[in-house]
Amino acid sequence: MSLLKNFATVGGATMTSRLLGFLRDVMIAAFVGAGPVADAFFVAFRLPNLFRRLFAEGAFNSAFVPLFARAVEEKGETGARQFAGEILAALFWTLVIITAIAEIAMPALVLVLAPGFLEDPQKFDLAVLLSRITFPYLLCMSLVAFLSGILNTFRRFAAAALAPVVLNVVMIGVLALIGALDMVPGTALGAVMASGVALAGVAQLALLFFAVRHLGFSVPLYRPRLTQGVRRLWWLGVPGVVAGGVTQINIAVGTIIASAQAGAVSYLYYADRIYQLPLGVVGIAIGVVLLPDLARQLRSGREDVALHTQNRAMEFALALTLPATVALIVVPTEIVSVLFQRGAFSTADGEATTAALLAYAIGLPAFVLNKVFSPGFFAREDTKTPMWFAGAGMVVNVAGALALAPFLAHVGIALATSLAGWVNTLLLGFTLWRRGHFRLDAGAAKRLPLLCLASVLMGFVLYGGALSLASLLAAPSLLTRFSALALLVLVGMAAFAVFVQLTGVVDLKGYLGRALRRKPPSVT
Repeated sequence: MSLLKNFATVGGATMTSRLLGFLRDVMIAAFVGAGPVADAFFVAFRLPNLFRRLFAEGAFNSAFVPLFARAVEEKGETGARQFAGEILAALFWTLVIITAIAEIAMPALVLVLAPGFLEDPQKFDLAVLLSRITFPYLLCMSLVAFLSGILNTFRRFAAAALAPVVLNVVMIGVLALIGALDMVPGTALGAVMASGVALAGVAQLALLFFAVRHLGFSVPLYRPRLTQGVRRLWWLGVPGVVAGGVTQINIAVGTIIASAQAGAVSYLYYADRIYQLPLGVVGIAIGVVLLPDLARQLRSGREDVALHTQNRAMEFALALTLPATVALIVVPTEIVSVLFQRGAFSTADGEATTAALLAYAIGLPAFVLNKVFSPGFFAREDTKTPMWFAGAGMVVNVAGALALAPFLAHVGIALATSLAGWVNTLLLGFTLWRRGHFRLDAGAAKRLPLLCLASVLMGFVLYGGALSLASLLAAPSLLTRFSALALLVLVGMAAFAVFVQLTGVVDLKGYLGRALRRKPPSVT
């Protein structure tokens, strides 16, 4: 129950962040559209995010959390403080050096990430300028990942999960200012948006700093030294950079190839934002909560408990991911048109984004299962095996994107990303099974096929609902369209709940009955 509660805490905070992120992207689509300024901003925003997810989230989720958990378990709070201080010193000064080098070499970095921008010198120069403004976000967010690792090890998940909400609140405020000033797409507008990203990084870091202080855990300040703990983190973290950031690496490869096609970077970005909602809510919740739990259970020799935890995590992940996947496949046009199609975002932009969303949806279950299987390696301090599998996925992604893009344009890039996700996930799952570190228990073997059936049945209901609400989903009124989409989502959720009850996946009726019969505590 504690595991599900923590999933709900992180998932709920992530859902809030993603919904605010959608509002942010709806505003970007309306004010900026899918033109050269949007392309330049998305590359500038993606560059520090790519480094953050590779060097911060990837390395720390895979290496720092198990090592810090071991320090807490074996050396107590004093030893854990010393270990955290050593890592902070090494991390901070490494980030300062990386940021300084990146600011100087920004034209080369943009050239690597978006070589197609060279055909439009103005767009290339704008991307370089905006990237220089946003890149310090990496330093702030890497320190946020460090502080999040400390909080998560102590099972304090709320503050770290709420940090992304701060980004979206700040960006929504910046975009509201842009709208109030009636700014037109150009250098000034892009610079204001990029400055909002940097400001949001500082605000997120402040939130996590005070959360750690409230926990009562202080991190001592040391000069950087190559201690045994730092060397161990480096040894585990380098493979974790690749293994933990495979999705971002694949997206970056797609961005490089897409930069040669007008508007393609924006189409992939908007589609990515939609499928990242279920991936973020479920995948992040699984990754954040599962790793420290497995690390503690395996450290204490409770292999049977760890196996039970992984099975329940997989059930939880697929119970939310499968219906989301079906929904994205059945009603992608309705979702894209309601969320983005207005202002500078044309009908043609909507059709191109919808096609990319369909391609990404195929890989959604794989991306989420990756979050379930990877902690099984990381908790055992094995980051090299996922690194090799991530490398295999990257090869598939690059080869697939190069092969498909000439025929399917940006859709081929999205398809290659999904294919790479499945290759990586299947390799992870098979290897865990072969090593005896994961087996489907009786409960999972029974419930997973029924979850698939319930999701497919829900898809038929969604299709019928979309036909019935077609006029409202295409209405001129923005409020009417959003209300119709919200109703369609509620219909899908209700249908899925009915089908999981009828198929026997869970006894929702029994749960509800027990909740209604529960007596309030007596007053004495």
